[in-house]
Amino acid sequence: MTIPWLTLAIALPALGGLGVALLPRDRAETAKRAALGVTLATLVLVVAMALNFDPSGPRFQFTETHPWIPRFGVHYAVGVDGIALVLIALSAVLVPLVVLAAWKENDAAPDRGTGYFALILVLEAMMIGVFAATDVFLFYVFFEAMLIPVYFMIGRYGRGEERRRASVKFLLYSLFGGLLMLVAVIGVYTLSARAGQGTFLWADLAGSEGLLAGLDPATARWLFLGFFVAFAIKAPMWPVHTWLPSAAGSSRPGTAVLLVGVLDKVGTYGMLRYCLELFPDAGRFFVWPVVVLSLVSIVYGAVVAIGQSDMLRLIAYTSVSHFGFITLGIFAMTTPGQSGAALYMVNHGFSTGALFLIAGFLIARNNSAAISDYQGVQKVAPLLAGTFLVAGLSSLALPGLSPFVSEFLVFIGAFAFHPVPAIIATAGVVLAALYILWMYQRTMTGPLPEALSRLRDLSGREMWAVAPLIALIVVFGVYPKPLLDVINPAVEQTMQQIEATDPAPEIDAVDQAAHGQEGASE
Repeated sequence: MTIPWLTLAIALPALGGLGVALLPRDRAETAKRAALGVTLATLVLVVAMALNFDPSGPRFQFTETHPWIPRFGVHYAVGVDGIALVLIALSAVLVPLVVLAAWKENDAAPDRGTGYFALILVLEAMMIGVFAATDVFLFYVFFEAMLIPVYFMIGRYGRGEERRRASVKFLLYSLFGGLLMLVAVIGVYTLSARAGQGTFLWADLAGSEGLLAGLDPATARWLFLGFFVAFAIKAPMWPVHTWLPSAAGSSRPGTAVLLVGVLDKVGTYGMLRYCLELFPDAGRFFVWPVVVLSLVSIVYGAVVAIGQSDMLRLIAYTSVSHFGFITLGIFAMTTPGQSGAALYMVNHGFSTGALFLIAGFLIARNNSAAISDYQGVQKVAPLLAGTFLVAGLSSLALPGLSPFVSEFLVFIGAFAFHPVPAIIATAGVVLAALYILWMYQRTMTGPLPEALSRLRDLSGREMWAVAPLIALIVVFGVYPKPLLDVINPAVEQTMQQIEATDPAPEIDAVDQAAHGQEGASE
């Protein structure tokens, strides 16, 4: 009997969320324990699934295809390749840590947080579903449905007076992008019907033998843009990024972890899976505009982050810069670039997740996110300061920590594509050192104010929430092979699907002459 791994991974947190939502308000402790238990069970399930994944086997594994709306060619179709698998694993790792970190955060909420934990579980089901979907319409359903729990997690359970405005801004931006994608999804179905088979199945649409092969160039470009704008908003890329700092700054740190650590990856994953593989010719046509937008995102996000006075907004702007590196790697259309981009999605989730959680613990102790309200914290909270430093150094891609490997691969791929974008992108590395080290210096070093003299260090529960992320950052920084072994075959198949090849190495003219003289002398 074949185990429906993906259906179980989606259904378990979805049913758990429903169960937690039905608990009475005075059963908050029960709700928390149930939520943690469900997320840990989901993690175990995803780990078991990953251990059964064969990187040398078929591209998509654990596939299920069942008619959903047969009249319109809609299927419940799921399956994962190496890229989708590592992103599902990222989701499964982060969610239980968020539950642990948020254990005490929402005790003052009207329902004492039971609703918040129910929303986390529902969101986990949708995050797994969006990465597992192999039907374009099913992907769109999960893509849009994710907005609902996040909207309430920001607007109802967020922090500050601006949380409702931030939640509405997040919703409007996302709905606008989703509307454009819906038009493109309808266009994909219409064109497939004209080709003889109205379907949303990704396998039937993509590739040189797919139903979308040979599209009129103008049509393909419009459809590409419909998907791309939606994904660029979700990612977020400059200039459609402005919802992210507002949403992250008004969110609970746990919400920000899922928002930036996982949800934003749906945008970059969609660019790789849907924009390029459904419309490869249009992707090649828009390469340089996207590369330019990526470079602007890298530099702009880093420069603006330096000037932030709010810790959560600063971390959010760093993510705008990091996502510029990811899109640069994707649209370099080279094997190292796309492998680095896929690995970057995972490593960014670890490093930014750790930064948001530790910043959240600090904010909870002093009830302020303003950087100016902290100084000398390392004197009374060395564990908090130490983990914050490691997470910060990983964000600036220090060698030996996991983001370094992914950023290095992106640079290799970008340089193979064209040296100029790679050289410009190095500015992001320099600026990252400024905004991370300056934030650490202002908050953790210097004389300790009297108001912070009783600041507590990390508790046991908080260490359990942070330690796994720090461990993963170090382990995959030293030994990234397990992740790359899963990612690389999927990237190679993506490169074949879009008919892209890595540029041949160029030999300098002087070297050519020298080789010629050596040959003549022999």
